[in-house]
Amino acid sequence: MSSTRAFAPLILIPCYNPGARIDTTVEAAARSGVPIWIVDDGSDESTRRRLTDLSQCFPQVTVLRHKMNRGKGAAVLTGLQGARAQGFTHALTLDADGQHPADRIGAFIAAAGDQTEALILGRPVFSADAPALRVQGRKVSNFWANLETLWAGIGDSLFGMRVYPIDDLVAVMSETRWMRRFDFDPEAAVRLAWRGLPLVNMDAPVRYFDAESDGVSHFRYGRDNRLLIWMHLRLLAGFLRRLPRLIRRRWQDS
Repeated sequence: MSSTRAFAPLILIPCYNPGARIDTTVEAAARSGVPIWIVDDGSDESTRRRLTDLSQCFPQVTVLRHKMNRGKGAAVLTGLQGARAQGFTHALTLDADGQHPADRIGAFIAAAGDQTEALILGRPVFSADAPALRVQGRKVSNFWANLETLWAGIGDSLFGMRVYPIDDLVAVMSETRWMRRFDFDPEAAVRLAWRGLPLVNMDAPVRYFDAESDGVSHFRYGRDNRLLIWMHLRLLAGFLRRLPRLIRRRWQDS
């Protein structure tokens, strides 16, 4: 379980060529007063300059860099390891593309401070113009994530706005070579549920931006769905091995 050190949160933003939306994301997040760490996952030169400018405009912004693109989970892990070394205990992960509501940062951080052992999970509230394929498609992953945890209470397995106890997340990531790319968010939720962390779901309105609104998406339907299928096959095997332990824990908690 997580450390007993005094609660010390930061905002962690992994990014890869996020476009102009990173400016408004950081500006909005900076209003929270929480330190912001951005992990540049091998972005191009224009993005590197943009991030340098942001770190100069906002004193609470720290930028870490990967020389080449290694994936969202790998970027998060780099940030977690650096943050833990600096004494931070919790990380609120925020997407760089502006889809996550910065005005909910305070509420998420407060919930984590009240329940420092818990994983705070964002549960997306979609507007009417949200892409139907993205809204409906995530239901499949949500079903499997909840099956793999014996319905521990994962409100949404793919939404990336969360507050993680850093020690716990580093521990589960150290146990596997996976969780480094698009499979990071659902696998992190499942493995932390297996670890016994309480799960707290909090609603968060989500926005999608098209190209005309400076929206950038690196999701690749075939590639990333194949990765998710392989991930759930692995997790299902892990679930079956853990099933007696999960049932015993559920019985003890009831």
